Amino acid sequence: MRYAICNETFTDWDHERICGTVAELGYQGLELAPFTFAPLITDVTTARRAELRRIADAAGIKLIGLHWLLAKTTGFMLTSPDAEVRTRTAAYLGELAQMCHDVGGSILVLGSPLQRKIPEGATREQATDYALMTLSQVLPTLERTGVDLCLEPLGPTDSEFLNTADEGYAMMVRLNHPRVKLHLDVKAMATEPEPIPTIIHKHIAHTGHFHANDPNLRGPGFGEMDFRPIFAALKQENYQGWVSVEVFDYKPDPVTIARDSIRYMRECE
Repeated sequence: MRYAICNETFTDWDHERICGTVAELGYQGLELAPFTFAPLITDVTTARRAELRRIADAAGIKLIGLHWLLAKTTGFMLTSPDAEVRTRTAAYLGELAQMCHDVGGSILVLGSPLQRKIPEGATREQATDYALMTLSQVLPTLERTGVDLCLEPLGPTDSEFLNTADEGYAMMVRLNHPRVKLHLDVKAMATEPEPIPTIIHKHIAHTGHFHANDPNLRGPGFGEMDFRPIFAALKQENYQGWVSVEVFDYKPDPVTIARDSIRYMRECE
């Protein structure tokens, strides 16, 4: 397996310190949250992007891509009934794809639950149509940059829209583009009625990225979720993508989270 971890785990650490630490702990990749660099990704200069990549390269770390794409922003909405808002959102997703390309990454994980709500008075089907209208505008930029957009289903406590891997796959099929893939997240899959290994066997062939976390919001091995059958399913299906640690509870500290998560995942593997 190729292991990565999300940079916001390290709160206010500088980029060089994060890259050096995760490399020492055995990770090969780092996943970036845009809000850790600037309020808007367009505020990150070309020179700064090159610097971020040089620092990671020097540490032997691959900057694999971005997640939390629309977090802590205003004015963007994937499912907006307003065509102008959809166009603005699509343009910003395109800017994120460019940032991803500039730092050497190839993955955009589209979660951002607050920016994909079902509009008041709209049906789920209408919200899906709005999302498809938004995302279809991003496809040319994905082609140009060589970046994959990975649709992330989230559990019903996190989002009211796109809650299951089946729903994510259905949207992927409707977009019908090789740069649009599915994203699987252990915490989210734990809310589905099917066992997680079953979901993996069903969907891993069109999955572009994988988040490892426990339903308790902490890292793998920090809760009751048994990752052994999860890793067995990934290996049985010959998954070649990244397994990236994403947590939402940053206790007790970043180093303990990163160190114990990768140790547990390796044991399970």
